[in-house]
Amino acid sequence: MSSVRVLVVDDYKPFTRFVCSMLARRPELQIVGEVSDGLEAVRKTEELKPDLILLDIGLSTLNGIEGARRIRKVAPESKILFISQEFSADVVREALGTGARGYVVKADVGSELLEAVNAILRGEQFVGRRFSGHDFVEASRAKTPDSIRPDEVLTSRNVKSVRRHEVYFYSDDALLLDNLTPFIGAALKEVNAAIVVTTESHRYSLLARLGADALDMGAAIEQGRYIALDAADALSTSMVNGVPDPDRFLKLLSNLIMTSAEAATGRQARVAVFRECVHLLWAQGNAEAAIQVEKLGSQLAKTYDVDILCGYSLGSFQDGMGSRVFERICAEHTAVHSR
Repeated sequence: MSSVRVLVVDDYKPFTRFVCSMLARRPELQIVGEVSDGLEAVRKTEELKPDLILLDIGLSTLNGIEGARRIRKVAPESKILFISQEFSADVVREALGTGARGYVVKADVGSELLEAVNAILRGEQFVGRRFSGHDFVEASRAKTPDSIRPDEVLTSRNVKSVRRHEVYFYSDDALLLDNLTPFIGAALKEVNAAIVVTTESHRYSLLARLGADALDMGAAIEQGRYIALDAADALSTSMVNGVPDPDRFLKLLSNLIMTSAEAATGRQARVAVFRECVHLLWAQGNAEAAIQVEKLGSQLAKTYDVDILCGYSLGSFQDGMGSRVFERICAEHTAVHSR
Protein backbone atom coordinates (compact mmCIF):
# COMPACT_ATOMS: atom_id res chain seq x y z
CA MET A 1 0.00 0.00 0.00
CA SER A 2 1.28 3.51 -0.82
CA SER A 3 2.29 5.82 1.99
CA VAL A 4 -0.43 7.87 3.75
CA ARG A 5 0.85 11.19 5.10
CA VAL A 6 -0.66 12.09 8.49
CA LEU A 7 -0.68 15.36 10.47
CA VAL A 8 -1.49 15.03 14.20
CA VAL A 9 -2.97 18.08 15.95
CA ASP A 10 -3.41 18.02 19.75
CA ASP A 11 -2.22 20.30 22.55
CA TYR A 12 -1.52 17.53 25.07
CA LYS A 13 1.86 15.91 24.40
CA PRO A 14 1.29 12.59 26.26
CA PHE A 15 -1.88 12.01 24.23
CA THR A 16 -0.09 12.93 21.00
CA ARG A 17 2.61 10.35 21.80
CA PHE A 18 -0.07 7.74 22.49
CA VAL A 19 -1.79 8.42 19.14
CA CYS A 20 1.51 8.34 17.25
CA SER A 21 2.42 5.02 18.88
CA MET A 22 -0.85 3.54 17.60
CA LEU A 23 -0.31 4.89 14.09
CA ALA A 24 3.19 3.37 14.11
CA ARG A 25 1.56 -0.09 14.08
CA ARG A 26 0.69 0.60 10.45
CA PRO A 27 3.91 1.11 8.42
CA GLU A 28 2.05 2.84 5.57
CA LEU A 29 0.94 5.66 7.94
CA GLN A 30 3.69 8.28 7.80
CA ILE A 31 3.50 11.05 10.43
CA VAL A 32 4.66 14.21 8.66
CA GLY A 33 3.95 16.65 11.49
CA GLU A 34 2.78 17.16 15.08
CA VAL A 35 1.34 20.55 16.08
CA SER A 36 -0.49 21.80 19.16
CA ASP A 37 -2.07 25.05 17.95
CA GLY A 38 -5.10 25.66 15.75
CA LEU A 39 -3.56 28.34 13.54
CA GLU A 40 -0.36 26.34 13.17
CA ALA A 41 -2.47 23.36 12.07
CA VAL A 42 -3.88 25.43 9.20
CA ARG A 43 -0.40 26.67 8.22
CA LYS A 44 1.11 23.18 8.36
CA THR A 45 -1.75 21.75 6.32
CA GLU A 46 -1.24 24.36 3.62
CA GLU A 47 2.49 23.62 3.59
CA LEU A 48 2.43 19.81 3.79
CA LYS A 49 -0.92 18.91 2.15
CA PRO A 50 -1.28 15.73 4.28
CA ASP A 51 -3.62 12.95 3.23
CA LEU A 52 -5.14 12.67 6.72
CA ILE A 53 -5.39 15.09 9.65
CA LEU A 54 -6.17 13.91 13.19
CA LEU A 55 -7.64 17.03 14.76
CA ASP A 56 -8.55 17.95 18.35
CA ILE A 57 -11.30 20.50 19.05
CA GLY A 58 -10.12 22.26 22.23
CA LEU A 59 -7.06 24.01 20.76
CA SER A 60 -5.54 27.39 21.61
CA THR A 61 -5.75 30.46 19.30
CA LEU A 62 -8.20 28.66 16.99
CA ASN A 63 -10.52 25.82 17.98
CA GLY A 64 -10.51 22.66 15.90
CA ILE A 65 -13.92 23.16 14.32
CA GLU A 66 -13.05 26.58 12.95
CA GLY A 67 -9.61 25.19 12.05
CA ALA A 68 -11.26 22.44 9.98
CA ARG A 69 -13.25 25.04 8.05
CA ARG A 70 -10.08 26.91 7.18
CA ILE A 71 -8.26 23.69 6.33
CA ARG A 72 -10.92 22.86 3.77
CA LYS A 73 -10.14 26.13 2.05
CA VAL A 74 -6.38 25.56 1.81
CA ALA A 75 -6.34 21.77 1.39
CA PRO A 76 -9.77 20.47 0.29
CA GLU A 77 -8.34 17.01 -0.53
CA SER A 78 -7.04 16.41 3.02
CA LYS A 79 -9.33 14.12 5.03
CA ILE A 80 -10.08 15.12 8.64
CA LEU A 81 -10.70 12.81 11.60
CA PHE A 82 -11.70 14.61 14.78
CA ILE A 83 -10.36 13.10 18.02
CA SER A 84 -11.96 14.99 20.90
CA GLN A 85 -12.87 14.72 24.56
CA GLU A 86 -16.36 16.05 23.77
CA PHE A 87 -19.19 13.49 24.12
CA SER A 88 -22.04 15.71 22.89
CA ALA A 89 -23.89 14.61 19.76
CA ASP A 90 -24.33 18.31 18.94
CA VAL A 91 -20.56 18.73 18.86
CA VAL A 92 -20.20 15.67 16.60
CA ARG A 93 -22.83 17.10 14.26
CA GLU A 94 -21.05 20.47 14.13
CA ALA A 95 -17.69 18.81 13.57
CA LEU A 96 -18.93 16.67 10.70
CA GLY A 97 -20.61 19.74 9.28
CA THR A 98 -17.16 21.10 8.44
CA GLY A 99 -16.66 18.27 5.96
CA ALA A 100 -14.67 16.07 8.34
CA ARG A 101 -14.92 12.35 7.63
CA GLY A 102 -14.91 11.00 11.17
CA TYR A 103 -15.19 11.55 14.91
CA VAL A 104 -13.72 9.51 17.76
CA VAL A 105 -13.92 10.33 21.48
CA LYS A 106 -10.48 10.38 23.12
CA ALA A 107 -11.51 7.79 25.68
CA ASP A 108 -12.21 5.35 22.81
CA VAL A 109 -9.04 5.95 20.81
CA GLY A 110 -7.44 2.72 22.00
CA SER A 111 -10.20 0.62 20.46
CA GLU A 112 -11.40 2.78 17.55
CA LEU A 113 -8.56 4.87 16.10
CA LEU A 114 -7.16 2.44 13.54
CA GLU A 115 -10.66 1.30 12.59
CA ALA A 116 -11.61 4.93 11.97
CA VAL A 117 -8.47 5.57 9.90
CA ASN A 118 -9.17 2.47 7.76
CA ALA A 119 -12.76 3.55 7.11
CA ILE A 120 -11.84 7.12 6.18
CA LEU A 121 -9.06 6.02 3.82
CA ARG A 122 -11.64 3.78 2.10
CA GLY A 123 -13.76 6.88 1.54
CA GLU A 124 -16.29 6.05 4.25
CA GLN A 125 -17.51 8.08 7.24
CA PHE A 126 -16.68 6.85 10.75
CA VAL A 127 -18.38 7.90 13.98
CA GLY A 128 -17.54 6.20 17.29
CA ARG A 129 -19.82 3.42 18.46
CA ARG A 130 -20.92 5.36 21.55
CA PHE A 131 -22.96 7.53 19.15
CA SER A 132 -24.89 4.62 17.64
CA GLY A 133 -28.51 5.62 17.17
CA HIS A 134 -27.67 9.17 16.09
CA ASP A 135 -28.10 10.20 12.46
CA PHE A 136 -25.22 12.36 11.26
CA VAL A 137 -25.90 12.04 7.53
CA GLU A 138 -27.14 15.60 7.14
CA ALA A 139 -24.26 16.93 9.20
CA SER A 140 -21.73 15.27 6.91
CA ARG A 141 -23.04 17.26 3.95
CA ALA A 142 -20.54 20.01 4.60
CA LYS A 143 -21.38 23.67 4.28
CA THR A 144 -19.12 25.63 1.98
CA PRO A 145 -16.64 27.82 3.88
CA ASP A 146 -18.24 31.02 2.57
CA SER A 147 -21.63 30.05 4.04
CA ILE A 148 -20.32 29.80 7.63
CA ARG A 149 -21.34 32.66 9.89
CA PRO A 150 -19.07 33.79 12.74
CA ASP A 151 -21.77 32.95 15.28
CA GLU A 152 -21.76 29.31 14.14
CA VAL A 153 -18.25 28.69 15.49
CA LEU A 154 -18.53 26.08 18.24
CA THR A 155 -15.94 25.51 20.95
CA SER A 156 -15.87 23.16 23.91
CA ARG A 157 -16.47 26.12 26.21
CA ASN A 158 -19.96 26.88 24.89
CA VAL A 159 -21.17 23.28 24.76
CA LYS A 160 -23.33 22.85 27.85
CA SER A 161 -25.06 19.85 29.31
CA VAL A 162 -28.05 20.05 31.61
CA ARG A 163 -26.36 17.59 33.92
CA ARG A 164 -22.57 17.44 33.83
CA HIS A 165 -20.46 14.67 35.30
CA GLU A 166 -16.99 15.35 33.93
CA VAL A 167 -13.50 14.06 34.67
CA TYR A 168 -10.18 15.89 34.59
CA PHE A 169 -6.87 14.04 34.33
CA TYR A 170 -4.08 16.33 35.47
CA SER A 171 -0.31 15.98 35.10
CA ASP A 172 0.57 18.20 38.08
CA ASP A 173 -1.13 20.01 40.97
CA ALA A 174 -0.77 23.48 39.44
CA LEU A 175 -2.72 22.43 36.34
CA LEU A 176 -5.44 20.91 38.50
CA LEU A 177 -5.84 24.16 40.45
CA ASP A 178 -5.74 26.23 37.23
CA ASN A 179 -8.86 24.37 36.06
CA LEU A 180 -10.55 23.76 39.38
CA THR A 181 -10.47 27.40 40.55
CA PRO A 182 -12.66 28.79 37.72
CA PHE A 183 -15.01 25.79 37.98
CA ILE A 184 -15.73 26.45 41.68
CA GLY A 185 -15.30 30.23 41.39
CA ALA A 186 -17.94 30.54 38.65
CA ALA A 187 -20.56 28.92 40.89
CA LEU A 188 -19.75 31.17 43.84
CA LYS A 189 -19.68 34.34 41.72
CA GLU A 190 -23.22 33.54 40.54
CA VAL A 191 -24.23 33.26 44.23
CA ASN A 192 -24.62 29.52 43.79
CA ALA A 193 -23.05 26.76 45.87
CA ALA A 194 -19.97 24.55 45.72
CA ILE A 195 -18.90 21.35 47.47
CA VAL A 196 -15.24 20.36 47.46
CA VAL A 197 -14.19 16.84 48.53
CA THR A 198 -10.43 16.78 48.18
CA THR A 199 -7.06 16.28 49.81
CA GLU A 200 -5.86 18.67 52.49
CA SER A 201 -3.18 20.32 50.35
CA HIS A 202 -5.53 20.90 47.42
CA ARG A 203 -8.24 22.15 49.76
CA TYR A 204 -6.05 24.89 51.26
CA SER A 205 -4.49 25.83 47.92
CA LEU A 206 -7.92 26.14 46.31
CA LEU A 207 -9.23 28.28 49.16
CA ALA A 208 -6.24 30.64 48.79
CA ARG A 209 -6.78 30.95 45.05
CA LEU A 210 -10.50 31.58 45.39
CA GLY A 211 -9.82 34.28 47.99
CA ALA A 212 -7.28 35.91 45.69
CA ASP A 213 -9.95 35.98 42.97
CA ALA A 214 -11.92 38.72 44.78
CA LEU A 215 -14.33 36.20 46.33
CA ASP A 216 -15.47 36.65 49.93
CA MET A 217 -14.82 33.08 50.99
CA GLY A 218 -15.56 33.80 54.64
CA ALA A 219 -19.09 34.87 53.72
CA ALA A 220 -19.56 31.91 51.35
CA ILE A 221 -18.55 29.48 54.10
CA GLU A 222 -20.73 31.18 56.71
CA GLN A 223 -23.73 31.19 54.36
CA GLY A 224 -23.25 27.48 53.66
CA ARG A 225 -22.60 28.05 49.95
CA TYR A 226 -19.07 26.64 50.16
CA ILE A 227 -18.56 23.28 51.85
CA ALA A 228 -15.13 21.63 51.95
CA LEU A 229 -14.53 18.04 53.10
CA ASP A 230 -11.47 15.86 53.40
CA ALA A 231 -11.58 13.14 50.73
CA ALA A 232 -10.13 10.46 53.00
CA ASP A 233 -12.67 11.23 55.74
CA ALA A 234 -15.54 11.14 53.25
CA LEU A 235 -14.39 7.73 52.03
CA SER A 236 -14.10 6.34 55.53
CA THR A 237 -17.75 7.17 56.24
CA SER A 238 -19.11 5.71 52.98
CA MET A 239 -17.07 2.50 52.56
CA VAL A 240 -17.72 -0.95 54.00
CA ASN A 241 -14.95 -3.56 53.74
CA GLY A 242 -13.23 -1.61 50.98
CA VAL A 243 -16.39 -1.31 48.89
CA PRO A 244 -18.53 1.84 48.54
CA ASP A 245 -21.84 1.46 50.31
CA PRO A 246 -24.43 3.07 47.99
CA ASP A 247 -26.78 4.10 50.80
CA ARG A 248 -24.03 5.76 52.85
CA PHE A 249 -22.45 7.44 49.85
CA LEU A 250 -25.70 8.81 48.41
CA LYS A 251 -26.93 9.94 51.83
CA LEU A 252 -23.71 11.86 52.54
CA LEU A 253 -23.62 13.67 49.20
CA SER A 254 -27.38 14.16 48.98
CA ASN A 255 -27.50 15.87 52.37
CA LEU A 256 -24.61 18.15 51.40
CA ILE A 257 -26.15 19.01 48.05
CA MET A 258 -29.55 19.85 49.54
CA THR A 259 -27.99 21.90 52.35
CA SER A 260 -25.81 23.95 50.02
CA ALA A 261 -28.58 24.35 47.43
CA GLU A 262 -30.82 25.94 50.05
CA ALA A 263 -28.11 28.54 50.66
CA ALA A 264 -27.69 29.33 46.95
CA THR A 265 -29.55 32.44 45.81
CA GLY A 266 -28.50 32.60 42.15
CA ARG A 267 -31.15 32.98 39.46
CA GLN A 268 -30.63 29.35 38.45
CA ALA A 269 -29.60 27.68 41.69
CA ARG A 270 -27.05 24.98 40.98
CA VAL A 271 -24.35 23.22 42.93
CA ALA A 272 -20.81 22.61 41.65
CA VAL A 273 -19.15 19.51 43.12
CA PHE A 274 -15.48 18.54 42.87
CA ARG A 275 -14.56 15.03 44.07
CA GLU A 276 -11.07 13.69 44.51
CA CYS A 277 -11.98 10.63 46.58
CA VAL A 278 -12.14 8.60 43.35
CA HIS A 279 -8.47 9.36 42.76
CA LEU A 280 -7.61 8.18 46.27
CA LEU A 281 -9.33 4.87 45.58
CA TRP A 282 -7.46 4.43 42.31
CA ALA A 283 -4.14 5.38 43.93
CA GLN A 284 -4.80 2.68 46.55
CA GLY A 285 -5.16 0.12 43.76
CA ASN A 286 -8.92 -0.15 44.25
CA ALA A 287 -9.98 0.58 40.67
CA GLU A 288 -13.30 -1.25 40.93
CA ALA A 289 -14.31 0.86 43.93
CA ALA A 290 -13.39 4.03 42.03
CA ILE A 291 -15.59 2.97 39.12
CA GLN A 292 -18.48 2.17 41.48
CA VAL A 293 -18.17 5.63 43.06
CA GLU A 294 -18.24 7.15 39.56
CA LYS A 295 -21.46 5.26 38.82
CA LEU A 296 -22.97 6.65 42.01
CA GLY A 297 -21.83 10.13 40.94
CA SER A 298 -23.72 9.71 37.66
CA GLN A 299 -26.79 8.79 39.69
CA LEU A 300 -26.43 11.99 41.74
CA ALA A 301 -26.08 14.07 38.56
CA LYS A 302 -29.34 12.61 37.28
CA THR A 303 -31.16 13.19 40.58
CA TYR A 304 -30.00 16.72 41.44
CA ASP A 305 -29.22 19.86 39.47
CA VAL A 306 -25.47 19.58 39.98
CA ASP A 307 -22.29 19.86 37.95
CA ILE A 308 -19.77 17.22 39.08
CA LEU A 309 -16.07 17.31 38.27
CA CYS A 310 -13.80 14.41 39.28
CA GLY A 311 -10.00 14.63 39.40
CA TYR A 312 -7.34 12.00 38.75
CA SER A 313 -3.58 12.39 38.60
CA LEU A 314 -2.31 11.06 35.26
CA GLY A 315 0.77 9.77 37.04
CA SER A 316 -1.37 7.14 38.75
CA PHE A 317 -2.40 5.54 35.43
CA GLN A 318 0.63 3.33 35.08
CA ASP A 319 -0.96 1.28 32.29
CA GLY A 320 -1.41 4.40 30.16
CA MET A 321 -4.33 6.33 28.73
CA GLY A 322 -5.32 3.41 26.52
CA SER A 323 -5.85 0.99 29.39
CA ARG A 324 -9.18 -0.73 29.96
CA VAL A 325 -9.60 0.86 33.41
CA PHE A 326 -8.97 4.32 31.94
CA GLU A 327 -11.65 3.69 29.30
CA ARG A 328 -14.16 2.44 31.90
CA ILE A 329 -13.65 5.54 34.04
CA CYS A 330 -14.03 7.82 31.02
CA ALA A 331 -17.22 6.02 30.02
CA GLU A 332 -18.91 7.09 33.28
CA HIS A 333 -18.53 10.80 32.41
CA THR A 334 -20.22 13.22 30.04
CA ALA A 335 -16.88 14.82 29.11
CA VAL A 336 -13.18 14.06 29.56
CA HIS A 337 -10.50 16.71 30.04
CA SER A 338 -6.74 16.23 30.35
CA ARG A 339 -3.62 18.37 30.59
